[in-house]
Amino acid sequence: MLFPMHSWATVRFLISVCWLAWFYPFLFRAPHLQKRKSITAARPTRIGLLLEVAAIFLASIFQRNTPPDLALVAAALALTILCTILGWQAVNHLGRQFRVTAGLYDDHELVRSGPYAIIRHPIYAALLGMLVVTFLLLTPWQIAPVCLAVFIAGTEVRVRAEDGLLASRFGNEFRTYQHRVPAYIPFVR
Repeated sequence: MLFPMHSWATVRFLISVCWLAWFYPFLFRAPHLQKRKSITAARPTRIGLLLEVAAIFLASIFQRNTPPDLALVAAALALTILCTILGWQAVNHLGRQFRVTAGLYDDHELVRSGPYAIIRHPIYAALLGMLVVTFLLLTPWQIAPVCLAVFIAGTEVRVRAEDGLLASRFGNEFRTYQHRVPAYIPFVR
């Protein structure tokens, strides 16, 4: 059975609502323009972010021949709820540590509470989940693997930059955390 209104306008509206729900805490809840002294790994962050955005853009501009059926819509909505909760909780637990670019403030703390107790980079996990939501609602299956590969390449660049900074500041404390908690895909080290 096709999505009840089986129009692409409805699907595009639905995917926009899903992405806006996910993005909300990053726009309105996360601290921006902090005037605290810090070190930054801007170049790898920008490269990684560019690859992630390119993957999401590619997944969004191609559309399959028919709108998704009700089962895919239900799966996408369930995954959106999970990713939104994960993203909101990650922003809440990061608090003043939140940054768009990889970096450390002089008073940076190693956050290991909330979603960070289960996964080191829950925001990237939630973003990956939202890419999958886009695949479920919009993207032709032939394009999805390419988008996924580009996204993972970008995320790996960002994870390595952030993990390198955290290891340089927190040493063995971070390495222990790194070996105990997966990066951004649960149960994958």
